[in-house]
Amino acid sequence: MGLFVKFWGTRGSIPTPGPRTQRYGGNTSCVEIRAGETLIVCDGGTGLRELGIDLERRFEGRPMTIHLFFSHPHWDHIQGFPFFDPAYEPRHQLVIHGVDQSLYQLLSGQMQSAYFPVNFAELKAQIRFELLENGHGRVDDVDVHAFAQRHPGGSIGLSFTYQGKKVVYATDNEIDPLVMDPAQPKARPAELRALPEKLLAPARGADLLIADGQYQDAEYERKVGWGHSRATTAVDLAIQCGAKQLALFHHDPMQSDPEVEGKIAACAARAKQLGSNLAVFGAREGVEIKVG
Repeated sequence: MGLFVKFWGTRGSIPTPGPRTQRYGGNTSCVEIRAGETLIVCDGGTGLRELGIDLERRFEGRPMTIHLFFSHPHWDHIQGFPFFDPAYEPRHQLVIHGVDQSLYQLLSGQMQSAYFPVNFAELKAQIRFELLENGHGRVDDVDVHAFAQRHPGGSIGLSFTYQGKKVVYATDNEIDPLVMDPAQPKARPAELRALPEKLLAPARGADLLIADGQYQDAEYERKVGWGHSRATTAVDLAIQCGAKQLALFHHDPMQSDPEVEGKIAACAARAKQLGSNLAVFGAREGVEIKVG
């Protein structure tokens, strides 16, 4: 059956439809993971709307069980949920996994009448919330591990392991302040930026690491503390944790397709210059990957 990943929304911060973003997409964060018959969704940005339409078409009226994980509740990660078609069908089950009970209030809160015309209570699907005890859980045959990340208001990364294959979803994670030598990125930018073991451990040995790579180096200097990483530092993270593939994710809303491609090319060149076989690519709407 295999392990598959498909990108439905790869943009960060705000949707950016239009001709400048047609290749990599303008929808905000949403990633589908299929492990055999198990259906997992990471984040509910505007890409979730497109995924819901596709799932209804794909399942042709059959009931679905969909496991949803949210990295955090900033708008660009939850704004697609009220438009998710399966949530309105009583034959479907939605299991929302979280590290605390606040997620229910946040998802339902955005559907109050001041913000949205349909109340959360009007959703017809069978919806339940499950807590990840101490950051760990299991979804059918998939082992799940949640880990804390550096982001304003907090966020979690997620690792999913199925039949010996590992996918790590680690967006909205500002890793640059954790570089062991803070002066190195400016003073010696070509050198590998050493990162602490606590950051590397959750992604150790990932077959696919989906990582926040929102900024080019020059952009980051103006946005320190905003909760996102230099794409080049994400490369160093992937190399040090032994990942096989790196998908740069959460593209900045100001970056056009050519600018995203330039960022990716610089990151691929960096991996090669550092002597790594890491495969680097840009997450792009509609792309599906068979992991391993």
